[in-house]
Amino acid sequence: MPDYGQAFVLWRKAACHSQTNGWHAYTRHRFVEELKEGTLPREAYLRYLKQDYLFLLHFSRAWALAVVKSETLDEMKFASATVDALVNLEMQHHVDICAGYGIEEQTLLETEETSATIAYTRYVLDAGLSGDLADLLAALAPCIFGYGEIGRRLSKECTADNPYAEWIETYASEAYQQVCRDVGVLIDEVLARRIDTDFQVSPRWQRLTGRFETATQLEVDFWSMALR
Repeated sequence: MPDYGQAFVLWRKAACHSQTNGWHAYTRHRFVEELKEGTLPREAYLRYLKQDYLFLLHFSRAWALAVVKSETLDEMKFASATVDALVNLEMQHHVDICAGYGIEEQTLLETEETSATIAYTRYVLDAGLSGDLADLLAALAPCIFGYGEIGRRLSKECTADNPYAEWIETYASEAYQQVCRDVGVLIDEVLARRIDTDFQVSPRWQRLTGRFETATQLEVDFWSMALR
């Protein structure tokens, strides 16, 4: 298991032992396994890319909300730097990838959101709007850490001629793995400041764990959406 911090270990364990075994369903979804084997239908991958662009728009808004919900300058700096990286680097990278498949940026902007995209992105934003930074990060965490874990595993198991190697290596890269570790440190510090250094003794812990598990299930639904 990758070292993404104390909270991730506990949340991941809870999601693995949930009634739906959500973490396994997410990180070893058929979409992910077909990515690894290189057998994922092209149309499913393109559907995912289009919806993921829309997801990134809302993901950026969620991190902007994290600036508002911050209690310290260090938290604000981390959140604002993340917004900058998403808006000015990650989204352009996504546009470039889509261009390689013949999908223009205007097409991405005009793509209609699926119900799975709406459900997931609005849940994350609602977590931040109705709660504090801990609630928001608990809802954001499955996306960040799950992609890191998936990238690490798939890079070791896929072949060099895999048509989706670029996607896999993006999330397996040391740069992305460092993002996961940094976010893990941030989350641990945020939780220690707001609830307790021993997370599990706080009355809020179960609610935060529930947010992580719900967001994990919404990730499962997002993969399934791409396969439909």
